[in-house]
Amino acid sequence: MLVVVLSSTEAAGLLGSCPKPPQAGEPLRGLTPEQLASFNAGKAIFSNDFTPQTGLGPLFNSTACGECHEDPELGGSGDEVETHAAIPRPDGSCDMLSAHGGPVFQAHTTPALKAALGIDSEPIPPEATSRATRTSPSLFGFGLLDAVPDDEILARADSADRDHDGISGRVNRTPDGRIGRFGRKAFGGPTLADFNAGAFVIEMGITNPTNPNEETIGGKPIPAGVDSTPDPELSADALRATTDFVRFLAPPPQLPLTVEGEVGRQLFRSMRCVSCHTPTLYTGPNKVRALDRRPVNAYTDLLLHDMGAARADICLGLATPSEFRTEPLMGLRFRKHFLHDGAATTIEQAIELHAGEAQKARDYFAKASPKDRAALLAFLKSL
Repeated sequence: MLVVVLSSTEAAGLLGSCPKPPQAGEPLRGLTPEQLASFNAGKAIFSNDFTPQTGLGPLFNSTACGECHEDPELGGSGDEVETHAAIPRPDGSCDMLSAHGGPVFQAHTTPALKAALGIDSEPIPPEATSRATRTSPSLFGFGLLDAVPDDEILARADSADRDHDGISGRVNRTPDGRIGRFGRKAFGGPTLADFNAGAFVIEMGITNPTNPNEETIGGKPIPAGVDSTPDPELSADALRATTDFVRFLAPPPQLPLTVEGEVGRQLFRSMRCVSCHTPTLYTGPNKVRALDRRPVNAYTDLLLHDMGAARADICLGLATPSEFRTEPLMGLRFRKHFLHDGAATTIEQAIELHAGEAQKARDYFAKASPKDRAALLAFLKSL
């Protein structure tokens, strides 16, 4: 047997030759030159500030995608908070107030709309007693989540809690029956392309080939002359490139675990956090090599779970007021606000605000020793 002994210099050279994993804001490794060019073109559009002359408004929450998705790099989370409203009906259905401009009610208006109607934001109907605030999520790794097959999600659903573990995750669905996976209640679009196209028109009033019509003003038509930019205001090529930017954004790599962090990783499992925050999902066959049959260490099952009455706000699609999609934890260490509404400013606070199906996991954490609590937090801060 031949044994080769490497000097420390040679060993360091070999390690240095290994490709460095992509960092926050960087593209996935393995993209073709054409895919990388589309990523970069989309990045420019994502960071572009739109104006009324280039299609902004007349209602909007932000002037650029990057205004809400910027921390720690373009595509990350943001500190903006927006308002949603919807009404659960006695028959169990959800009125998303589409006849009044809902469920997202924009915070800003263009000067032309303000001059025409004298409003600074979209009016919320008085019957919308249930309202919600939403923070901007990080988009890192969303292309990998988009590539996870529906069957992979359905395999973890257990709406009737057949195994009696107290966890009953279920899918949300769009009106045409497709499985949702984006948005805090998994109703933001069944595919990443749908999600992005919808965000352009909902968040900035930018029409595009997928969503060619302007949002109404509280359910009423836009006054004549307020928005004279021809529709669609974003071309198919620009929309495709922007979607490629988000699709090819890599998830930030997990930091190397210390001994304490490794203990925390085991506690994350024994405390049953993994019942909802599934450590790894897998993408299916995909024509994009960088997305083809890849593990996704996202720590989510993409299912709805009941978070308890205290966290409840609005219904959305099939999701009841207290149901939320399990939040992906990749890139958790970069966030400054936690939970769907930003109610927590630390990871520890976020855990303590879990209830409903997460009650047992929260109780395990509450009863743990200071050493074990610190170990779990050390693990979570490595993500």
